[in-house]
Amino acid sequence: MKLRGQRLLVTGASSGIGYAMAIAFAKEGAVLAVSARRGDRLDQLAKRIESECGGRAIALVADLSRRGEAAELARRAVEALGGVDGLVNNAGIGLAGAQWIAADRDEAREVFETNFWSPLALIQSLVPAIRQRGEGFVVNVTSMVQIAGVPHATHYAASKAALANATETLRQELRDSGVHALEVIPGPVETAMQNEARLTPGFSAALERSPIGDPEGLARLVIRALARRKHRIVYPRVLRVGYELPALTRWSMSFSTRHVDASDTRLRRSGSFGDPEAREAREAWERARSQATLGSSALGR
Repeated sequence: MKLRGQRLLVTGASSGIGYAMAIAFAKEGAVLAVSARRGDRLDQLAKRIESECGGRAIALVADLSRRGEAAELARRAVEALGGVDGLVNNAGIGLAGAQWIAADRDEAREVFETNFWSPLALIQSLVPAIRQRGEGFVVNVTSMVQIAGVPHATHYAASKAALANATETLRQELRDSGVHALEVIPGPVETAMQNEARLTPGFSAALERSPIGDPEGLARLVIRALARRKHRIVYPRVLRVGYELPALTRWSMSFSTRHVDASDTRLRRSGSFGDPEAREAREAWERARSQATLGSSALGR
């Protein structure tokens, strides 16, 4: 699968995995529409792609936690690029809170709207034209928590499990169409969202026993997986055993989180528009990452 000249829409591109994938696609010669809720971060990404990759990226601000926003984003991407050949559903948010606290509150529904319904709406809006051309791809970023739920992260885990199932079905529905479906299954990856996850008791306990990857390494694997038309990738790679042996992963998660306080009644929205504590954790990671990048550039000169 050649990426040069392909027109791609990447959601959740303002930071972390989405940001790294956008850079990796641009280096391969793709033309990008990048989307997230923070326009300033998207503008920085577009400028970096232009200066470092000699490519083009169009920033499209969108809030995928709102019903109807995904279809409108698809329309804007097609208008800006003249068509879309590849879709990367990476945008995601979380919610920290026990099931009986979060339940079906508006905050919980935002998680499913962002993590599940919006990817399906983008697929509905873009895949028919891609099928008609007979070549292209859909990348859905799910999570290892599809296998073993995390205490106080019910909605995030369930939404990613739903997207994983939908991706497997999409692959079957696209058989012999020329359109490829790839599921990207990250475990812990050093991102702003991962830094927020440390505020969730269940995730914090699980992270103590898990390897952590980096977004650039995952982005390189995605490029290779598309070239080889793989169906799914697990990252960090050592977690592939856990994916193939889900009973082992569930036991490990249960063991790691056995001391999590079941009486905790707090509810915390994550993401760049989340609660103050979550935003502070995200921004701290992004500042540190930016400083590290500037330091590396200075050393390179």
